[in-house]
Amino acid sequence: MAGELTMKQACESTGLSADTLRYYEKIGLLTHVTRTTGGARRYGRKAMEQVRFIQRAKAMRFSLEEIRELLRFRESPHTSREEVRALASRKQALIRAQIEQLEQLEKELRLLLNLCDQSGCGCPIIEGLETASP
Repeated sequence: MAGELTMKQACESTGLSADTLRYYEKIGLLTHVTRTTGGARRYGRKAMEQVRFIQRAKAMRFSLEEIRELLRFRESPHTSREEVRALASRKQALIRAQIEQLEQLEKELRLLLNLCDQSGCGCPIIEGLETASP
């Protein structure tokens, strides 16, 4: 069909590997892939929209299972708005917690680097890692 991309073209367009595209299809995230009579995959507009949706959701740190839910919600957005909002809210809270953890780690590393700059002997960074609690 006209307008459909081959596997190679879809990979070039998205930056994803063929293995990734096949995996998304295998686990049911990518449902609009068609096949030629010879079995070659073809990616039309709907398939490419799904791929881009998946990529954007992954960039926002949604898991593949969460993306599966989002794709399901995408089919009827007017009736799933609250569910999507709840999922996004949970993801935002998780990301906020991760940011706070990273900020704390950055402060600890900054302190260890400052101690290292001021220390004449030993290694405050190694010592700090040995005595820090996980």
